[in-house]
Amino acid sequence: MIEYKVIKELEENPSHTQRSLAQKLNVSLGKMNYVLSGLIEKGIIKAKKLKNHPDKIRWQYLLTPQGVKEKIKITSDYLKKRLKEFEYIQNEIEELKEEIKKNNIDK
Repeated sequence: MIEYKVIKELEENPSHTQRSLAQKLNVSLGKMNYVLSGLIEKGIIKAKKLKNHPDKIRWQYLLTPQGVKEKIKITSDYLKKRLKEFEYIQNEIEELKEEIKKNNIDK
């Protein structure tokens, strides 16, 4: 879900740098570079070189319209997965409650 987190962060704050994203999401700078490169390659974000930083190469990462669609899809997929896990855990809790109830009655 790192891609989702990166997309979400960039949507909320497009002035993030690779370093600030890496720190915010608690990943290495190398991993962040890899994730951003993949998102750029897929057309989900675009990188724009900022001109007002001549001493350092500075990039701005912008979410593309395709990126907005991808964020919605990723969010939906993630929600479905978490709901299935939640349902499984609820069923497991009910089974455990029944087991406890059964064992308490037998004693």
